[in-house]
Amino acid sequence: MTSLPATGRVIAVLGPTNTGKTHLALERMLGHRTGMIGFPLRLLARENYDRIVRLKGKATVALLTGEEKIIPAHPSWFICTVESMPLDRRVDFLAVDEIQLCADPDRGHVFTDRLLHARGQTETMFLGAETIKPLIRQLVPRVEFVTRPRFSQLSYAGAQKLQRLAPRSAVVAFSAADVYALAELMRRQKGGAAVVLGALSPRTRNAQVGLYQAGEVDYLVATDAIGMGLNMDVDHVAFAGLRKFDGRVPRGLDATEVAQIAGRAGRHMNDGTFGTTGDIGPIAAEIVDAVENHTFPPLQRLQWRNSDLRFTSIETLLGALNRQPDRPGLIRARDADDQLVLQALAADPEIAARARSPERVRLLWDVCQIPDFRKTLAEQHSRLLAVIFRHLSGPDERLPDDWLDQQIKRLDRTDGDLDTLIGRIANIRTWTYVSHRADWLTDAAGWQARSRAIEDRLSDALHDRLTQRFVDRRTTMLVRKLKGTDVLLSNVAKDGQVVVEGHFVGNLRGFQFEADHAEGIHATRTVAAAAQRALRPEIASRVALLAAEPDTAFALDDQGRILWQDNPVARLSPGATPLRPAVVLLPSDLIETAARDLLHKRLTAWIADFLAGGLAPLFAAQAAPLSGPARGLVFQLGEGLGSLPRRSAAAQIRPLSETDRKALARLDIRLGMESVFLPPLLKPASQSLRALLWCVHRGLSPLPAPPPGCITVPMVDGYPPGFYEAIGFRPLGSRAVRLDMLERFAAEVRHLARSGPFPASPALSARLNLSQGDVGHILEALGYRPEAGEPGPLYRTASRRPVGRPPRRPDKTESSPFAALRSLTRA
Repeated sequence: MTSLPATGRVIAVLGPTNTGKTHLALERMLGHRTGMIGFPLRLLARENYDRIVRLKGKATVALLTGEEKIIPAHPSWFICTVESMPLDRRVDFLAVDEIQLCADPDRGHVFTDRLLHARGQTETMFLGAETIKPLIRQLVPRVEFVTRPRFSQLSYAGAQKLQRLAPRSAVVAFSAADVYALAELMRRQKGGAAVVLGALSPRTRNAQVGLYQAGEVDYLVATDAIGMGLNMDVDHVAFAGLRKFDGRVPRGLDATEVAQIAGRAGRHMNDGTFGTTGDIGPIAAEIVDAVENHTFPPLQRLQWRNSDLRFTSIETLLGALNRQPDRPGLIRARDADDQLVLQALAADPEIAARARSPERVRLLWDVCQIPDFRKTLAEQHSRLLAVIFRHLSGPDERLPDDWLDQQIKRLDRTDGDLDTLIGRIANIRTWTYVSHRADWLTDAAGWQARSRAIEDRLSDALHDRLTQRFVDRRTTMLVRKLKGTDVLLSNVAKDGQVVVEGHFVGNLRGFQFEADHAEGIHATRTVAAAAQRALRPEIASRVALLAAEPDTAFALDDQGRILWQDNPVARLSPGATPLRPAVVLLPSDLIETAARDLLHKRLTAWIADFLAGGLAPLFAAQAAPLSGPARGLVFQLGEGLGSLPRRSAAAQIRPLSETDRKALARLDIRLGMESVFLPPLLKPASQSLRALLWCVHRGLSPLPAPPPGCITVPMVDGYPPGFYEAIGFRPLGSRAVRLDMLERFAAEVRHLARSGPFPASPALSARLNLSQGDVGHILEALGYRPEAGEPGPLYRTASRRPVGRPPRRPDKTESSPFAALRSLTRA
């Protein structure tokens, strides 16, 4: 295809990325009455079309791409893809972007044709890299060159691990599988990343880039599709690979390809860096030098295909396509997809029979130029185009509505995974392209609207799937909010659920924040930081409320934790005495020092009052006005949490006067034959509290007290013997006996022993609800010696009496002086 002759000046504006070449061309175009510019990507064309519409209005601007045509009645400027440029239209200004793509093996022949034949009436401008300069000079007469330097510096930063990449970085891989794997890793380590693939529709790609540009994510993972047409605020480009599959074989990236991709870093006046991820090693020094200094070897040849086609027959058309270039610097392009399809269809006798006139041959060529967006096997694409040609060359010379409806309807669904949605988008793009051939359809506008609507729905669904899979929306939103100084909107429900800026982040239990599960340490830290900032007002309110609460608002659980509103807020730890445990607030980064002191003071006061109530008889004894010996005995009772063996208290018991004994009796302190104890503290609630205090004082994990109502319990392996004494049980052999029942049992045994040896009778067993064998063990532990007897062993006193046993009362027949003397002697 060639344009009409023009005599205007031809300018080649060349330079690296980020030199403002495109901006310059658009300014020049808008300075002319009419103009046209061709971009290498539909995405770029649409982006710049929208920009010019905002400046000049829709009525003056046309958009022409393979899949989208917006042409007002009288447009002044045409924004196109290079393939869709209407070169038969006269315009004052004409420009082609990325002109170095003349060397591209797949599309290069189209760019070369524009370089050789497309001209504006007044001015023509070619934009691209310096590498094409010698060939432009050779092929384009009277061309002027303008070299533009890069606005910012691009420098090599070496290799970095993914987890150490700074925000506003792009990671580049060369396959969809690698992109997905890297994006998953970035989600776990960085909270998420936007994803850009060449297979994405423009709408999806723009939406993903929008996530990045808006700061919802700080990282981008992409294929080399970001190397062209995407202007983003990227500070660093990290290559996760240095080899790519070019459609035929895997090969290493050359310096110009590295520069094209790395050039995305540093936009306008901001410097940028490039490097690699830590697992692939460095970039070769010569490539780094070329990229940093923008010195690349010039292109040696440009791809060319004859555009002066003849349609007299299929054979004539193929001959024209196979023509060799006759100018130096050009090489015949390899057979493109449209030519391969033409060759395949020409071999079909039916197709060949239908294409016998120039009009039919031209129609066949137009059909062959339907792009294979699906990138399917050539045979599959050829079959579809054969069906289309048969319809168009039939009697109606149109695509049947019912057949077209069937093809499009099956694509109108948004279920499936990423690859399924990408495949449907590729399919619907084919039909969008077809819908813009008004001469092929009965209702072109209707089919255009329908196919575009389906593509938009699929694109939105794909964007949502990508975001759900690769972006932790909660983390990224919180990161963005934390960068500012605004107060985070938060709410704490009655059940403790914490919602920050509309996202559930965890639960507040008392003053401890339990973060919701988050993927990766970055997400966990972000959630914790957001909660700490958002919960400050709530914590201040809770501190004030707790400090003013009555004692009934608190409780102590069996693990030694103080509960408030059913949530633990503190724990007991060893204090100066078992009855004076220390209070330690549970760890929380949410409580400031002053608030911590206030909480500690209130909870310390409460635990003191709580223990004074739970062990009231013991605290009453400690507060009573007693003599020295009695106070000493009560002190020991306090250390023993309400009980102790009489043997241990013998030194305090001996000096007690009758008055002291009566005073202790009024305090309900029992001076038994085996133990000294407070009977009220043998009740289950008191035993549980005593067990907890004993364990806390010794720094042990809490041990459970025996079940209520037990008078003997088996000794548990691993339980310290002192534990049983502390809760009012006496270890005897393999069992422990409750002190009040031990006193009764011991009194009965002493009575039996006065009459000589005695058996472990059923009556004794019933007293402790134990077997006769167990009773025998307890008798031995009490100091009674077994001896042979019938039907079982007999027991007799092994010593005169246990240590600390009180003297027997004087016989009534003894005179009182002798009785008193005997009592003093025995005491």
